[in-house]
Amino acid sequence: MAAGYLDILRARHAARLLTGTLVGRLPNGTAHIAIVLFTRAEGGSYTLAGALAAVYGLATAVGQPLLGRAVDLHGQPRVQLPASVLSALGMALLAVAGFDSLPLAYAAVVVAGVFTPPLEGGLRALWPSVLGSEDRVHRAYAMDAVAQEIMFTIGPLLVTLLVSLWSPAAALLVINAIGVLGALFIVLSEPSRTWRSAPREAHWLGALRSRGLLALLGSFFFVGMALGSITVAGVAYADDHGRESVYGWLMAALGLGALIGGAVYGARQWSGPPERRLRVIVALLALGYLPLMLTPGVVAMTVLAAVAGVFLAPAIACSFIVVDRHAPRGTVTEAFSWLVTTFGVGAAAGTAVAGPAVELGGTAWSFAVAGAGGVAALIVLLSTGRVLAVPGHSAVAVSGPGGDRKDAVEPGLSQGRQA
Repeated sequence: MAAGYLDILRARHAARLLTGTLVGRLPNGTAHIAIVLFTRAEGGSYTLAGALAAVYGLATAVGQPLLGRAVDLHGQPRVQLPASVLSALGMALLAVAGFDSLPLAYAAVVVAGVFTPPLEGGLRALWPSVLGSEDRVHRAYAMDAVAQEIMFTIGPLLVTLLVSLWSPAAALLVINAIGVLGALFIVLSEPSRTWRSAPREAHWLGALRSRGLLALLGSFFFVGMALGSITVAGVAYADDHGRESVYGWLMAALGLGALIGGAVYGARQWSGPPERRLRVIVALLALGYLPLMLTPGVVAMTVLAAVAGVFLAPAIACSFIVVDRHAPRGTVTEAFSWLVTTFGVGAAAGTAVAGPAVELGGTAWSFAVAGAGGVAALIVLLSTGRVLAVPGHSAVAVSGPGGDRKDAVEPGLSQGRQA
């Protein structure tokens, strides 16, 4: 298993690009907890903290596809680094100005969110030119999904460490400064500097003119909804059992399950259309969420949470392949950014729905939202099967240094081929 991932990391520029992307995404991955901690430290209410975090999330959802389209049109260095600097300045303004002026505080988080650089989409656009063969690109997608889980585990711990050592304001400043360094590390690399998107057809819808991409986005809105609802349901479950630490155990179990699932998925070479494989993975994902409604004792619930997380990273990794197959020519960064946006909006919706569900029916109902989200995601994939069907000659393509797709290959049929 490890040999396949080491093979990717030994490829020239691969380790640098993956590390830079994870470091550059730290501000986005930790923004919500950093904003909440800073607001509370400044005497703000939980309502204000939640509102600021929500505004940041919405601003990020708006900015990602717009910046992704800009990257496709103008290249990575001209967009990623300026966006990262502007986002960091927005958070710096919040940290320095505080809440003397609420409109200014909201404006600061809007700037920080809108200009969050689309580093995720940028990395996935670079993998084909860096790795060459299609099976290595697929494995890199899986490694990318696993690395995200690591970042979302380590990031909050880093924020709390900075808060304990200095202050919430310092944490905001340091995390965002680190993010700029990560973006700089990427845009100075040769693959980022030389990458160019394939020529694109001028169309105001951009990547969204692909019906297959729209179907995938519709499904992953509900996957995000399921995951977002679990964060609220987990808090309710911990409250029921009188221990805050229970919430940490549940979230850690979900993350551990995702790490294991993603590592195993990426270690294998898969054959057949990824759209069909995605339907199976999402079906298993939904099946894993449903038992959470039983809300058994803490030990059993932790095990169920780990099982529920197993198919998340494989679903995300497989979705990357499907995005690449369905993105209109010249829109790959924008298409990946739309996936990030849709998933994030779905998670926000899940959080919003799970709260009232707890009030109306208790903890089991809030976990039912996760199960319903998984089932809805599967229904979307099943009902759009014809739209998602892609002829073999349109499969994931390997890109050359300039970003143009040149060799369309069927998944699983070009094992070990080097470009």
